[in-house]
Amino acid sequence: MVVDTAPFIYLLESHSQFADQFVGLFEAAAAGDLNIALSTITLAEVLIGPFKAGQTALAKRYEKALSQYSVVPISPPIAVLAAQLRAQYRLKLPDAIQLATALDVGAAAFVTHDTDFSPVVGMTILTGKE
Repeated sequence: MVVDTAPFIYLLESHSQFADQFVGLFEAAAAGDLNIALSTITLAEVLIGPFKAGQTALAKRYEKALSQYSVVPISPPIAVLAAQLRAQYRLKLPDAIQLATALDVGAAAFVTHDTDFSPVVGMTILTGKE
């Protein structure tokens, strides 16, 4: 599965309202029951908060935590697919890249907390509320 940015942030920051919705996913990955991938967009987005707060050490810890998963770089085919998805579903470019990454790697599902993906067909979208 490819996991969007918000679930990682919720887990890393122990978000009181939303972390519990996604913790089972990460526990399953830790147990070896499923593979998690993320796009380089997610890596960048997760690090924005710590860098904005001047917390370079925290950013490094977050980067190390994310490195245990497969980080998928944005390739030309992903960029082209993202453009198609953005046009088709009117997604924001980062969201279109996230979805294109999931489709490109053949992910079984895309895990997010974002309702902007609701019109998407052809990919299982899990919002953490299931």
